[in-house]
Amino acid sequence: MLAFLARRAAAAGFVLFCLSVLVFLLFFATPGVDPAARFAGRGASPETLRQVREALGLDDPLPMRYVHLMDSLLVEQDLASYASPGLLVAPQIAKAVPVTLSLVLGATAVWWLLALALGMLSAVRRGGALDPLLNVASVVALSIPVYWLGAVTLLLTQGSLRRNGFSWLPPPGYVPLTSAPGQWFLHLALPWAVLGLAYAGISARLLRNSLGDALGAPHVTAARARGVPPGRLLTRHALRGALRPVLPQVGLDLGALLGGGTLLTEVAFGLPGVGRLTYEGLQQLDLPVILGCVLLYALLVVTVNAGVDLLQAWLDPRVRL
Repeated sequence: MLAFLARRAAAAGFVLFCLSVLVFLLFFATPGVDPAARFAGRGASPETLRQVREALGLDDPLPMRYVHLMDSLLVEQDLASYASPGLLVAPQIAKAVPVTLSLVLGATAVWWLLALALGMLSAVRRGGALDPLLNVASVVALSIPVYWLGAVTLLLTQGSLRRNGFSWLPPPGYVPLTSAPGQWFLHLALPWAVLGLAYAGISARLLRNSLGDALGAPHVTAARARGVPPGRLLTRHALRGALRPVLPQVGLDLGALLGGGTLLTEVAFGLPGVGRLTYEGLQQLDLPVILGCVLLYALLVVTVNAGVDLLQAWLDPRVRL
């Protein structure tokens, strides 16, 4: 276990280093692009360009600039936004993290509740009249883009139908859990549903196929012959084995949810999380904000995948960490 954690920590450090260098070079070493002109804006005077170049240390060698930037971001934590010089990056990200974690945890719960329900029902009813309908529902769920579903949901619940059944839903925004738990839940209910539904379809289809194979395994057939009830046969004897081949895809989907799904959902529903902060940083080409958000996302993705590996090892003792 300790060796596994050490390898994962080393891999996380390497990934974070590579991503930070890549983002840094995209901003400061793109051929034919003057970083000072990019940050100063169109039509900037030579004097303004000189001041920007001096303030950002653009005359220093690239390695020195990179070291100063990372030291200011990670160690000193006094790196300010280029677009809003009075705002420090670290406090902005720290303030946005609870919003994104609330969104991710709730959406993941919706995702897996739907995937388990659809996957298990499809496997049990495989070949029956309900099976094609559940398959179509899974394909529709995985085919709908998150941003489109979010926009349509808002149009329906906040527009013409608001007075006809959706008046209990608050307008888009976010309320902290610690200040009003009920409002926190109501403000996140639709984002959870939209983001969870987007990833439930593919997991349900994978689980259906895997569970269908597991129900035909010898130990499940023997349990059935011993008179084990169908519900227990499904949940206690077949489900654990059926989850093993699904988990690697879950790790990839969690990375996509963290890196892309949260950004689109937070922008669509006006949630002040890390995704929206990243979106605003990209609009303004604000390198410190983008770099901080990218490193945070990379750390979360590496941590989540390490957790998925641990879960897979628990489900299958043959897997060595």
